[in-house]
Amino acid sequence: MERYQIILGYDGTAFGGMQRQMNARTIQGEMEEALRKIGWRGSSLLAAGRTDAGVHASGQVVAFDHHWPHSLADLRSALNANLPPEIAVRQVREAAADFHPRFDALARTYEYRIISQPVRDPLRERFAWRVWPQPDFNLLQTCAGLLVGEHDFSAFGTLPQEGGGTIRLVFQAGWVKEGDTLSFTVTANAFLYHMVRRLVHIQVEIGLRNKPLSVLEQALRTPGSEMIQGLAPSHGLFLTNVTYPE
Repeated sequence: MERYQIILGYDGTAFGGMQRQMNARTIQGEMEEALRKIGWRGSSLLAAGRTDAGVHASGQVVAFDHHWPHSLADLRSALNANLPPEIAVRQVREAAADFHPRFDALARTYEYRIISQPVRDPLRERFAWRVWPQPDFNLLQTCAGLLVGEHDFSAFGTLPQEGGGTIRLVFQAGWVKEGDTLSFTVTANAFLYHMVRRLVHIQVEIGLRNKPLSVLEQALRTPGSEMIQGLAPSHGLFLTNVTYPE
């Protein structure tokens, strides 16, 4: 019996999120069903993160124990043959017997995409939030710079489970502009529930000059601040990478 580490990509539009649920189609549920079709007898796979309903991924990491007498390439092919077209196993590798994709992670990286167009764009809006007019790019970059470092992010999200703290270390945060597309990338040691979507929403509000920069500064400076209101839509968010020790 070996432990396998899988990198998953998926279009989360039609799913109720990563985590298995009783009354919703989920990434975990589809992945476990594909595993059962190739002889897996486990009860639950392990995942690096619980992405929300509608959130996408190119670098989600899952792990499971399984006896597979063939090559890693064959395992990838077998899983992809049994997965729906919205989900793909991108990479398979053997991992240490005690590897855990969530608890062993050093950092996670998310990307959020925005398009600035006055008229809806059906071919692109499946994977981006349309915002018009375009937020001020310099203001967005100023906001992102404030996020880097260790802060209490209690005003931006809730704990995924009880018993933890709300302090997070952000290693990198910044925006990139290409034509009418704005992309926000943030890397941190961990994230609170809805944290990235709240961070994006308040930055856009500041970039549109609907709110002053001081709102973000105050929320980061004062632990226990009132929860920032507003969430960027889930369909613009991607889990792109999970970092582990070499």
